[in-house]
Amino acid sequence: MTTETAHEGQETTGTAVEATPPVIAPSADLAWTVVQMRAGTRIVIDEALIAAFQAASSPHSIRALKSDLEAFDLWCRRNSRVALPSTPEVVADYLDTRAGEGGKPASLGRYKASIAKIHQLLGLTDPTPAPLVKLRLAAIRREKGTAQKQARPLRFKGPVRDAVRDAPRGLNVRALLLACDEDLPGLRDRALLSVAYDTGLRASELVAVQVEHMIEAIDPDARLLMIARSKGDQEGEGATAFLSPRSVSAIAAWQRASGIESGALFRRVQVRRYKARPAVRGRRIDSISSRETWDLRKTLSKPAVAARVEYDVGEGALHPGSIGPLYRTIIQRAFYRGALPDLSAEELARLLKDVSAHSTRIGLNQDLFSVGEELAGIMDALRWKSPRMPLEYNRNLAAEAGATGRLLGKLE
Repeated sequence: MTTETAHEGQETTGTAVEATPPVIAPSADLAWTVVQMRAGTRIVIDEALIAAFQAASSPHSIRALKSDLEAFDLWCRRNSRVALPSTPEVVADYLDTRAGEGGKPASLGRYKASIAKIHQLLGLTDPTPAPLVKLRLAAIRREKGTAQKQARPLRFKGPVRDAVRDAPRGLNVRALLLACDEDLPGLRDRALLSVAYDTGLRASELVAVQVEHMIEAIDPDARLLMIARSKGDQEGEGATAFLSPRSVSAIAAWQRASGIESGALFRRVQVRRYKARPAVRGRRIDSISSRETWDLRKTLSKPAVAARVEYDVGEGALHPGSIGPLYRTIIQRAFYRGALPDLSAEELARLLKDVSAHSTRIGLNQDLFSVGEELAGIMDALRWKSPRMPLEYNRNLAAEAGATGRLLGKLE
């Protein structure tokens, strides 16, 4: 089946739509996004190809592509440009504009890739390999630099040289775990943070954990976590992560309190708090004035009601976007309870700005490096396909632990 998108102002036409199998239905969103884009000529959309592309891509990748295309089309409309098919001049100007609005080189590279992808899917000439686009992007990278801002690592004992031998200090996972409450939200947060650190899971992978994914390990107090799918494993080859006895204990406490026996492990907890009410003595019937609303219930006494808290545990998993805010909430609560004594309020505010859902992954990566694990072992533990990111995350530690750092640490 094909659909045609017409020139601006022309009527959109298409062939008759037959009943579509459920597996192809998700393609409608991306196809509809393309139909809405400002076209300079009649373009035929091969919906079967779009469906195949979407089925082979992760939902996150499709959302990012749709978002990029919508932003590009909006810019084209505001500037009287044509989005499809685009030209090198239009793409170069668009990237310049986004750079001027604060877009980072990595983000600009993604926008360029999205424009290239939709041209390829529509059988149009891709404008992005043109020298003009490459040179404009190179100029932006030269001006802004290509270094990406790194999330604040959440290491088990904080910023220490040796994650095993050194005492905890600063912002550290150990203190955060100890500071979690024993109520439902606290038990959930302790289990979530402990599992996130043990496994280095990304937010989308963490919320996808189900009770059935945990299996026995050689250590009877530990467990293995089956990871069905991850960012680097879109085809579902699967991987396995280790859960420490600490995490197993935290998960068991959370499951007992929440009653979760199957399905999503980490879920929303709605909290309802009721204030205490003092006892009320009933009034004599002759004390009710004619000026007030007559209600016989005013003569009845009411017993005192104690303050109480009720919880509702959701059926579905947490949203990936909630993990970063949850980490920041856990950190703030721990600070106000005195669990992070060597941090000032100003230091905490500065650190919180850089904490994200990726912080536990980076923290585990750095702790593995600090105890002398080889790059191959770190890549295997965190399921990296390339050494680039683990090396990037360990760059600062490597500088301090390197030859110069060792020498200067010994000089007076």
